[in-house]
Amino acid sequence: MGLFSFSKKSEQSKINWNHISTVEELKQAIAETENVTGIFFKHSTRCSISSMALNRFESSWEQVDNAKLYFIDLISNREVSNTISEMTGVIHQSPQVIVVKNGKEIYNASHNGISASDIKNSI
Repeated sequence: MGLFSFSKKSEQSKINWNHISTVEELKQAIAETENVTGIFFKHSTRCSISSMALNRFESSWEQVDNAKLYFIDLISNREVSNTISEMTGVIHQSPQVIVVKNGKEIYNASHNGISASDIKNSI
């Protein structure tokens, strides 16, 4: 991996992501937000800004008991990305985090606005 290799998600991640690759998996994850807060990270594997935001989030995130982390690869799963935008009413951006509780968006941020501490405070 070279100095400027941004195309792949960190292989050193301390986060155990729940990968969503179908609309059905997304609908199930949204349904689970009745019991646990869902944090959905939308990532573009072709964008260096998205990779930097992901790496910054992964390095500063400390797991909380009442939250579950979901990862959406925008390039491979565009339909999933479009569907979460429709379901939450949050306009698509990349990178983007959408926090969902009880089926409703309670927080969202994109690009350099993605902050693990702000997300944690929203829960």
